[in-house]
Amino acid sequence: MSAAPECPTLVLESTDHAPLHARRFLAEWFAKWGIADDYLGRLVICELVTNAYRHGEGPIVVRMLLDERDGRPMIEVWECATRRSVVSPAQPGEDWRFSLGLMAYPDPKGKRGK
Repeated sequence: MSAAPECPTLVLESTDHAPLHARRFLAEWFAKWGIADDYLGRLVICELVTNAYRHGEGPIVVRMLLDERDGRPMIEVWECATRRSVVSPAQPGEDWRFSLGLMAYPDPKGKRGK
């Protein structure tokens, strides 16, 4: 595991312990950034890292940044598979595709949920 001050980065082995390490990493950086409520961040990073572990290949890379425009945290998670992931519309009974779509396109109109 490693971290860089300018852009916190964590490289995880693809194991069932990866989500735990990612949640702890996020909690540590949110605390350093003065973000008191990290519940949603921990939930998001856990889901993304779990998907990378279950459906990807090789090491899992986690990066966290603060958006220069508004200071909001952004979380990036990727694994080292050579294939590209594609978010497709959900089919009846497939909640996970809808969730991934929300993560890929969280606020398309820039209205912050309004």
